[in-house]
Amino acid sequence: MKKTHHSLYTATAAPSLIDIPELSYLMADGLGDPSGDHYKAVVEGLYGVAYAIRTELKPTLTYSVAPLEGLWEGTPDDRAAMQWTMCILQPEPVTPEMVARAVDVVRRKKPGAEVGGIRLAPMAGGRAAQILHTGPYSEEPATVGTLMKFIFGQGLTVVGRHREIYLSVPDRTAPEKMRTIIRYPVAALAAAHGAEG
Repeated sequence: MKKTHHSLYTATAAPSLIDIPELSYLMADGLGDPSGDHYKAVVEGLYGVAYAIRTELKPTLTYSVAPLEGLWEGTPDDRAAMQWTMCILQPEPVTPEMVARAVDVVRRKKPGAEVGGIRLAPMAGGRAAQILHTGPYSEEPATVGTLMKFIFGQGLTVVGRHREIYLSVPDRTAPEKMRTIIRYPVAALAAAHGAEG
């Protein structure tokens, strides 16, 4: 998946603009601290379903499961109130029926995983601004500030949720080497104001 959609998983420490296609994702919503048990159970369930789908497709399609992504609302100052949607990009052959079968598989094999809210849904495409953050999640605000300066300097404004693409596995990577793409959907200021009116 990373090879097929290489541009979606590539970014640099210098902010840039990218055009995102509309693609289908496994998604699961949640509320609360991302270091809490509920978040971990949801992510475990999401990965379990993604791998079960890959197993079903293996006779006709071989691919690596795409990196985890997250859509976020809220602030790090109030982690308990954070709203999130975790996502994993899916190849075109995946259908809602396949997702339902994969959910049943994970329910049987991983009772502790949370799979009840997992769905297959499209994520809207469009113009986005992005930057690569290297380091622990706690240091993201400075990187976000750099990206925001770039966005406003381009005459653009943010028109959607904070999005993160996790290129590193937290329990296998030192915090200072963690690589995360931070991405925001953007639009021209005039167009955004026109839509509000």
